[in-house]
Formats: sequence, C-alpha cells, structure tokens
Amino acid sequence: MSNTSNPAFPLESSSDSSRRIAILGSTGSIGVSTLKIVEAYPERFSVVSLAAGKNVELAHQQCRRWRPKLVSMATEDAAAQLRARLRPESIAVEVLSGSEGSVRVATHPDANFVVSAIVGVAGLEATYEAVRAGKAVGLANKECLVAAGELITGEARRQGKPLLPIDSEHNAVHQCMRGGKLHEVTSVWLTASGGPFLNTPKSQFSGITVQQALNHPTWKMGKRITIDSATLMNKGFEVIEACRLFDLPPDRIKVIVHPQSTIHSMVEFQDGSILAQLSVTDMRLPILYALTYPERLDSELKFDLSALKKLEFASPDFERFPCLQLAYEAAASGGAKTVALNAADEVAVAAFLDRVIGFEDIPRTIKTVLDETAGTHPESIKEVLRLDAEARAIAAEVVGTGNSGMRRTRGVHSVISGSRNN
Repeated sequence: MSNTSNPAFPLESSSDSSRRIAILGSTGSIGVSTLKIVEAYPERFSVVSLAAGKNVELAHQQCRRWRPKLVSMATEDAAAQLRARLRPESIAVEVLSGSEGSVRVATHPDANFVVSAIVGVAGLEATYEAVRAGKAVGLANKECLVAAGELITGEARRQGKPLLPIDSEHNAVHQCMRGGKLHEVTSVWLTASGGPFLNTPKSQFSGITVQQALNHPTWKMGKRITIDSATLMNKGFEVIEACRLFDLPPDRIKVIVHPQSTIHSMVEFQDGSILAQLSVTDMRLPILYALTYPERLDSELKFDLSALKKLEFASPDFERFPCLQLAYEAAASGGAKTVALNAADEVAVAAFLDRVIGFEDIPRTIKTVLDETAGTHPESIKEVLRLDAEARAIAAEVVGTGNSGMRRTRGVHSVISGSRNN
C-alpha cells in the first residue's frame, strides 16, 4: 500500500495554492490561532465563513475584522444578538445558527479548505458534509474521528481529498510519514507527557481531587482534555484517530511516555529507521502545515535545539491508567464501541468535574457503558448521533445524573461494581 491510498495523502494536491477558509469553531483556541495564521499570510489565505459558539462579543469582532460571507452561532439567541450588533454597522454578513448553520459554513461554495475545530460531536455533521462536498479538511476535532472515523475517512477516499491532522501528535506523524511509504511503516509512536499522576502510586488514586487533576505539568488546555490527559484517555483517543487517519491496526499504534513533550510523535520503518518530529509547542505550526500542505512556508516558529537537555521515554502503565486499555479495545472493535467510548468519557469527566464521582470512577463508568454497547457499525452520521445519545444516557444513569432512580439511588460505586461483577 502506498501513501496515495491513504486519505491523509491524496493522489493529487490542488493546483490552487490559495486557501479560502471556513472555520468550524472560530472563537475557540484553534479557531483564533487559525485566524492569526491568516493574518500573518494575507497573500495566501482569506476567510469565507465562520461557525462560532456562544461568544457573541468575539464573533462580532471577527465579523468586523474578516468580513466573512456567512457566520453561524451555536444558538438562535446568540445569532439574534450578533445580528443586532452588526445591523447598525452595515456589515453584510449572513448570520445563521445551530447544526444547519454549521453545515452551511462548512459547505460554502467559495471555501476550499475547512478547519474543523468545534469541540465534541457538535461538529461531526458539518465536518462530514465538508468532506462530502469535496473540501480539503484540517482536523482539530478528536471526536469526529473517534466517533465517526470510518465514515469520514471512507468518504475522503471516495473524494480523493486530504484529511490533514492539526492535532500536534498526528500532524507530526503525517510529517514523518512523508519520509517513506505506508507499507514500509512498522509502528507509529504517539508520545504522552504522562499527565500530573505519572509518578503517583495507584494506592493514592482514590483520593485524587479535581484541582490536582487539572494541574497538568506541561500543557494549558480546556478542562475535559486536561482530565483526559490525566487518565491517558486523551492518548487513547489519539490511538483511534491514528488508526483511522493512517489506515493502520491498533497493534501498530504505540504509546510511549515522554515527559518533556519535545518529540511530538515518531514513525518507525521496516529497516529500523525512526523518524521523529520536533518543534515548538505552538498550535500555529501544525495549523500552518495543514493549511499549506504539500508546501511549507517560512515562519517565525523556530525550535531552539540548544535548549534541548534530555529526552526520557517509558512504557505506559495500563493497570494504573485503564482508560488507555479501554481505548485500545474499542479501537479493535470500531463502530459503536468507539462512539460509546467518547460519549461515556465525556459524561464521566463532567461528573468528576462536578464532584459527583471520583477519579477512579471515570474508567469504571466507561467500561460499564462499553459492556452494554453492542458491536455494531453505524452506516450514517444520523446513526452515529443516535448511538452517541444512547451511550450518554447509559453513562448518565451510571454516574447518577440520568433518569434511572434505581441507579441514581444506589450510587456510582455500587452500580459500576455490580456491572463489573455480573
């Protein structure tokens, strides 16, 4: 199999080097960083359409600065507020809302590149429709590939368009794979910082607090992804993403703990060569790479090799971090299992952040939901969303926030323990 059979490495690159960009998640960190790249290279990039969240103030600022043709807000209330702000300024921007608005943003006929950065499954339908519309897509949304990677990559293959990872680890893999062919790859190595509990004894996990779990030693991220990093579920999601993006089975995707987070990923080839990607820890760099692929542009984002003192590596402890093992098992099954993995994790992490359950209850909740999920394979985005809703309902019952009075009264510990022992 050559690189060209992989959706990340399309048969042909576009002869049009200019990128007319639609951004799903323009008011989030990836969206804001993307707009910084657009500003730095005005001769190469322009903004066509934006899908924002509920941040009306920032969406208004973006409309004034970029004058997009279309903007969609998460809710109709937010859209109405934005229209009211734009009206006296005579800024001609069409303002929509909800999932239908996001799809319109992603499929705008003038856009030829879509940055998918809406957090969660909220961006799933719009991302899939962008691929169906023949757009090149830069992916910064883990949930899209975890929940519906089989559908999205299958459609990308049919369209012959690239899925370019913006997530730093997969972006690094993509860069390394350009040094060989896919059939020459023996292993992909995803590096993990190890999170805040890398050296914490298992006996102390039951007492881990929300504040401790949010204190990541390397990165400053949103709350859910920070907790996912603490449980190593974030790395588990990345394993599934790598399987989908690079058409590799789970046993060829390896995780290795690298506390310095200097090497973002590595690719090992059949002759024993290992290519590693190093760069500054700035998301603008993988965004720039995705936007300009297969070219590279000069940038100020340089890595200081003289500051590199040491590189440490260790195997992950699956017993202390069972979320990673659960992710590998879901990756092997695919389909509904990966949908349920993501949905159960989101519910469990939210419950932990709300102090409803303990840190160790996160993997227990996920395992219970996976055990109750049939190994089916959805054939449409609508079916993916249905499976997602079902898994969330089960998880909510398990953690005690759902509609099942029996589960709620018994509490999460007895429910999960009972499910595991049945």
